[in-house]
Amino acid sequence: MNLRCYFIVLSLVLLFSCKPGPEPIQYGFDGCHYCSMTIVDKQHASEFVTKKGKVYKFDASECMINFIRDIDRATVALYLVNDYNNPGVLVDAKEATYLISENIPSPMGAYLTAFNSREEAELARESNKGILLTWEELNQKFED
Repeated sequence: MNLRCYFIVLSLVLLFSCKPGPEPIQYGFDGCHYCSMTIVDKQHASEFVTKKGKVYKFDASECMINFIRDIDRATVALYLVNDYNNPGVLVDAKEATYLISENIPSPMGAYLTAFNSREEAELARESNKGILLTWEELNQKFED
C-alpha cells in the first residue's frame, strides 16, 4: 500500500470514530461537574455529551439542569438521565418524563426523578403523588 492509501484509511477511521457518545458513569468514583459530589446514586445520575465528544457527568438531574443554564446548548449532542426503574441505565433526557415528588428524594433535594416513559412516570405518581413534567417544562421550571 502506498502512502496515499494509508492516509485514506486513517482519515476514514478518524471520521467514524469521532461520533460523540455517552460514557459509562463510574459510580463511587466520578464527580459531579456542578456540585463536585461523588456520583453514587444509580437512579438519579445524568450526563450530557458535547458535539466535540466531551462528557459532563452529574449526581442528579437537577445538577445537570442547573449547569446547562450557563452554557451554549447548541454545543450539546446528547442529554442523558438515569431511568429510575432501571438503575444505571441512561436514557434520552429529552424523551424522558420527570416526576417531582417529595416521596422520592433525589441527591440534591429537588425530589426530581426521571422515567423512560410517561406510563412509568404516571404509575410512580399514583403511589407517590407529585407533578409530571416534560424536558421542556422541566427546563422552564428551573429557569424560574
